[in-house]
Amino acid sequence: MSQDLQRRLTPRHITFMALGMCIGAGLFLGSGSTIKLAGPSVLFAYLICGAMIFIIMRALGEMAAHEPIAGSFSAYAHKYLGPFAGYLTGWNYWILMMGVGIVESTAVGIYMKTWFPASPQWIWAFASVAMIGGLNLLAVKVYGELEFWFSLIKVLTVVLMIAGGFAMIWLGWGNHGTPVGLSNLWTHGGWFPHGVTGMVLALPVLVFSFGGIETIGMAAAEAAQPERTIPRAVNSVIWRILIFYIGSLFVIMAIYPWNELDANSSPFVTTFARLGIPSAAGLINFVVITAALSSFNSTTFSGSRMLHSLATKGQAPAAMGRTSTQGVPVRGVLVTMAFLLFGVLMNYLVPGRIFGMMMSILAFNTVWTWGMVLVAHWSFRRRQAQPLGFRLRVWPLSSVVCLAFLAFVWVMLGYSPDTRVALYVGVAWIALLTVAYYAFGIERRMRQVTASGAA
Repeated sequence: MSQDLQRRLTPRHITFMALGMCIGAGLFLGSGSTIKLAGPSVLFAYLICGAMIFIIMRALGEMAAHEPIAGSFSAYAHKYLGPFAGYLTGWNYWILMMGVGIVESTAVGIYMKTWFPASPQWIWAFASVAMIGGLNLLAVKVYGELEFWFSLIKVLTVVLMIAGGFAMIWLGWGNHGTPVGLSNLWTHGGWFPHGVTGMVLALPVLVFSFGGIETIGMAAAEAAQPERTIPRAVNSVIWRILIFYIGSLFVIMAIYPWNELDANSSPFVTTFARLGIPSAAGLINFVVITAALSSFNSTTFSGSRMLHSLATKGQAPAAMGRTSTQGVPVRGVLVTMAFLLFGVLMNYLVPGRIFGMMMSILAFNTVWTWGMVLVAHWSFRRRQAQPLGFRLRVWPLSSVVCLAFLAFVWVMLGYSPDTRVALYVGVAWIALLTVAYYAFGIERRMRQVTASGAA
């Protein structure tokens, strides 16, 4: 078995991989709760978050187009900030992907119970792990094609909802021929019904709607012509996500008074039902299951590739760095699947508590990953003698503003009692990784790997 990944992902694959990670159950089912929190000002909150994520992705895209290597931001942290920073970033991201994978497999179990109420939740979680894990053992192009079709279903659903919504707003479809108009956006307390505070409190919640977009960087090592593929994917994905999120919520709040929406149900179901689609609930349930499988597919891919990268640097067992003849890190995929089976056990033991338990980990690690992208990019940019073709504009001011924003998100996590546990769990995880780094001689193994590579 070799240690080389293969470049078989096309621009189409990589673009839809990022869309698949970001357009998930949070948009289809969770948008009602964010609307309740901020009202119509949630649109401005998404614009702010989108601008910050664009800065992060331009920084990551600049490094990935210049150095398309396995491990992406972990490898860049290792090279530009030191081995310990790369080690922490890599393992933080792996546990983040495992947490997201457990949440998404749990989502599959919950949504399948809508159609099969008598079946236990853990069976569907196990079935999703077996299916997605098995598919990830095949060639990377199979993964890319699967992710393309998973994501396409979600994208088409959002586009249809936006198109149908605008038809209702301007033409009166589903409203007895009377155009709904846009007045619902400002006649129920104005754009800021809870003041600027409501919008600010929504920002930390919305940040995680974009979680997973960094998958573009992870795919760079297996992208065909990364110097062209990565910039194109970075530039296209951002505006598409903003259109999908802002466009769909704009339509929903124009059609319905924001304060009459149920925070615990999907606005998409309500909108499709009003457009004359009585099977809206079943349709959205199918789409959300597809959304969960799509995100689960991407987390399995990213987690196994991160293990591969860590292993090639001596930061994980060497076996994780070997690949099959098709360029798949088989053992990395198997270890990732084994950890995800822990989620199946949790679905068996505590099916009602698993979401809250995993989200405590995800919040901290997402902000850590994005922060390390910006800090590594800072060092990367300072080492470049000549400007690159694809680069982060208005640097270093853009990086400073974005880092300040991420620091604010961390402060807000500690401010709210509901999310404060994320900081406790995150700090404990960093401490555990630090102890392991020195206790298991990882620093010594990294030096040995570096020396053998140089030889």
